[in-house]
This record gives sequence, C-alpha cells and structure tokens, in this order.
Amino acid sequence: MSEGQFIEAREESPSGNPEKTGHLFIISAPSGAGKSTLCRAVRNRFPDLLYSISYTTRLPRKGEQNGVDYHFITKEAFEKGISESRWAEWADVHGNYYGTPAEFLDKSIASGQDILLDIDVQGTRQVLKRYPDSITIFIMPPSLEILRNRLEKRSTDSPEVIDVRLKNAQMEMAQKDLYGHVIINDHLQDAVAELIALLEKYRL
Repeated sequence: MSEGQFIEAREESPSGNPEKTGHLFIISAPSGAGKSTLCRAVRNRFPDLLYSISYTTRLPRKGEQNGVDYHFITKEAFEKGISESRWAEWADVHGNYYGTPAEFLDKSIASGQDILLDIDVQGTRQVLKRYPDSITIFIMPPSLEILRNRLEKRSTDSPEVIDVRLKNAQMEMAQKDLYGHVIINDHLQDAVAELIALLEKYRL
C-alpha cells in the first residue's frame, strides 16, 4: 500500500449515530489466554461493533489479506505517521512497526460507532493517554500452569518460546490493575458470556 492509499484509508468514515459518542473497548491478554476467541465471539454477537485493524510495515504472510488481517504500508509512510502524531499507539516489534491510526478512532467515536481494540498492555498505556475514557478489559488465565498447558497443546511453539511467552505473561498479568475490568477465562463459555454482558451494559 502506498502512502497515498494509507492517507485515504485513514480518512474512511464509518456511518454511525451522531447523537451519541462511541465507546472504545480495549481488550488485552497474555498469549494463550483466549483473547482471539473471545474477540471473535464478541464480534459475532455485535456485528455493528467496529474492529480496528492494525497497520504494519512487515510483509504479508501466506494467506494474509491487506485490509483484513493488517493494513500493510511502507516503513517511510509509517515513520511519517509517527512524526505527524497519527498513531494512537505504535510499537517497533523485531524491526517492524505496528500501529493503530488515531484518526480512525477519532472519527468512529465522534460518529457514535463503538470500537473493539485488541492490543497489548504497552499499547493500552499509550491509548489511555489520548482516550482516557476507554473501557479496558484484561483477560486472565486461571493460572500460569494452565496457561502453559494451553500453549503446549497448541503445538505451535518450542519449549523455549513457551518459556518466553510465560515470562511475558507474568509481566502483563502484574499490570492488570491498569484495566477497569478483569475476566478470568477458566471456562470459555462463561468468559464469553461475561464479556458480552459487560459490553451490553456499556452499549445500552
């Protein structure tokens, strides 16, 4: 995607309810805690809920679609966005940039659209500086032992990578008090019901 396309994509304005201000829901969780599954369940329950797709400078992986999995842009375009404060949050991960465009959030919230933002703890800290009224939700595993079992059952990571993920999980869980709501994903259906009920409360 060229820089021009990036600007055009940022300026897309969804239709909403101009009589109310939209909610920004932020969901974070350690790897393996079930965040992706919970987010899918929420999006199925609330089809009008916008889902913020991140921008990245990394190359698409096999099967990934531009505008569906990520918005793929150049490093130059992303860095220009940094210099112009376009990002609500951004990070450099292993030499690739990832970020959430502030203008998309601004326009969506102003038009009355509710947004679901799936980001990590550090991203949440950045977003809260700009959007202090965000509704923050942290998904917790019942225990680190159960989290390890879940990561091992996925069979996608080596034992060394799992150890790193667990170390990161401990650091993220230690910051759960940053969030207004904490949901323990012990039994998936119960966690889904709790999350949906929470969003319904705010959306009504």
